[in-house]
Amino acid sequence: LARQFLCSTETDRPLWKGTDEVVWAQDDLLKLLDSMKVALPQKDLTKYKTSESHLDWQKVAFNSYTAEMCKQKWQEVSKEIRKFRTLTELIFDAQDYIKNPYKGKKLKKHPDFPKKPLTPYFRFFMEKRAKYAKLHPEMSNLDLTKILSKKYRELPDKKKKKYVDDFLRDKETFVQSMMKFREEHPDLMESMTKKGSNVPEKPKTPQQLWYNHEKKAFLKSHPDGTMREYIQQHPELNMSQGDIVKSTLTKAERHLKDKSDGRPDKPPPNGYSMFCAELMSSMKDVPSTERMVMCSQRWKLLKQNEKDAYQKRCEQRKKEYEIEMNRFLSTLSEQEQQRVLGEDKIGLKKNSAASSPASKKKNAKTKASTEKPKRPISAMFIFSEEKRAKLQQERPDIPDSELTRLLARMWNELPDKKKVKYKRVEALLKAESEKKEREDRSRLPDPPKTAQEIWQQSVIGDYVARFKNDRPKAHKAMETVWSTMEKKEKIMWIKKAAEDQKRYERDLCEMRSPANAVTSLKKMKFEGEPKKPPSNGYQKFSQEMLSNGELNHLPMKERMAEIGSRWQRLPLKDKDRYKKIAEEKQKQYKVLLEQWLASLSSQVRNTYREYNSQVSLYVSRQ
Repeated sequence: LARQFLCSTETDRPLWKGTDEVVWAQDDLLKLLDSMKVALPQKDLTKYKTSESHLDWQKVAFNSYTAEMCKQKWQEVSKEIRKFRTLTELIFDAQDYIKNPYKGKKLKKHPDFPKKPLTPYFRFFMEKRAKYAKLHPEMSNLDLTKILSKKYRELPDKKKKKYVDDFLRDKETFVQSMMKFREEHPDLMESMTKKGSNVPEKPKTPQQLWYNHEKKAFLKSHPDGTMREYIQQHPELNMSQGDIVKSTLTKAERHLKDKSDGRPDKPPPNGYSMFCAELMSSMKDVPSTERMVMCSQRWKLLKQNEKDAYQKRCEQRKKEYEIEMNRFLSTLSEQEQQRVLGEDKIGLKKNSAASSPASKKKNAKTKASTEKPKRPISAMFIFSEEKRAKLQQERPDIPDSELTRLLARMWNELPDKKKVKYKRVEALLKAESEKKEREDRSRLPDPPKTAQEIWQQSVIGDYVARFKNDRPKAHKAMETVWSTMEKKEKIMWIKKAAEDQKRYERDLCEMRSPANAVTSLKKMKFEGEPKKPPSNGYQKFSQEMLSNGELNHLPMKERMAEIGSRWQRLPLKDKDRYKKIAEEKQKQYKVLLEQWLASLSSQVRNTYREYNSQVSLYVSRQ
């Protein structure tokens, strides 16, 4: 709770509470902050901790408050405000906090703030829970909640009336108390009604400002036009594929189609979420605002072994889900796999190697290269390619990295007159690239149709004939029929819309980005699984060279090249030694693996074996 401060009319001396504790008046607290501002340097640009440690508290002390008392009180006040700024900025926030300690999120913690009344169901639940818990001590909290929820649903209206009347009476009292609170604290209510009023609007980027201006101008001069037409007329905008391609299926339609195709449902992220999901299935009559409160209370009443059981079930469900998802992904095209993985937050990328910083950079580069056209080569690159062969002949012992640095120095030392020749070639290549890009962007394929449009196209003839060529009435009737159509009837048209979307994206990919990133399977982690050893002598040698730190000064690419070079120079006797060590490690691994598999339950063991078979199949396809 926010700290309350006692006010006093006597500001020349502190009030004493008990024998040791000093009670500061609000005016004295504000005077303390003013004294601190005076004692700070005019240009306070250092961290608040630094300024605080160098502050002369003897200059801050005033009236009967000593330097130590002032310092101690400031440390109490500073706990209630945000840090990571200068001390001068903190003092402004401290003044605001002292004047109004219940501002923002702390408003509901105000001692006068009225509490919301309990709903009729929650009143019934709180009244009957102890009785049913005593009658059925063997029941879990989940089962108990299900019973009480069912009892409340079956309760006659006459008996429900008691709880409803109590709720309405308390609600009326709450409304009156709230009106009184508004009158007594108008400044607090103003900050509550204007959420985020002190936070300025996020500034728009220059590109956003320009885009909004151009969009308004275009739509003003072309009332019936669309931004798609604008993009086609202005290929120089260099809009990315993601800005144009948008699925015609809604989120609900996409989910329905994927489920009918065999996409598994996501598991809960943890044991608590699984418990809440099971509990909420029996709480349909409970208001949504009360459900999470009840779930939280029921979860706290569980024993630790019950919570652990939910967590284990959740982990097992996650493993099963990943195998089912891998099976589902194997039936899709690469483009559809990318879409599914992008939508799936638990996804197959969470614990895979793709989550490492290095692989993220690599994936980002791959994605950028597939979506954007390649930049034309520069004048320096043209110069380097022309001179590289000659330099390699003259100095065959020099490595590629040193050769590249040498060519860069030669380019920098080249006179401007000689650079003109290469820059002219660069300009020609750039002009050709831009011309080709404009031609490609000016030819967009036909946009995809929605499921509703495809269905309407198939039945339009019948409806127009039924309404005697009155097309507006026919379209209105078709919209009504579509909105009342069951999901089972819609699924066929949703799949056709998905096929049309694939056609559109395929045509666009052929036009702009012929290659797509390869989807990789997620590496699943199994608790206690023994670590795989090197499979041959070279891998063992590489592992040893990487772990001893001898080549850490080299980039990874050059490091691996150096390891390969050293392996080639290694005597046959040493190579055989590394090969024997690797074989011995493999034997030990097989024994440990068999022991580990024997310790698993049959369900987890089957999960592990199915996953390994999928990995082997994936590797063979690559």
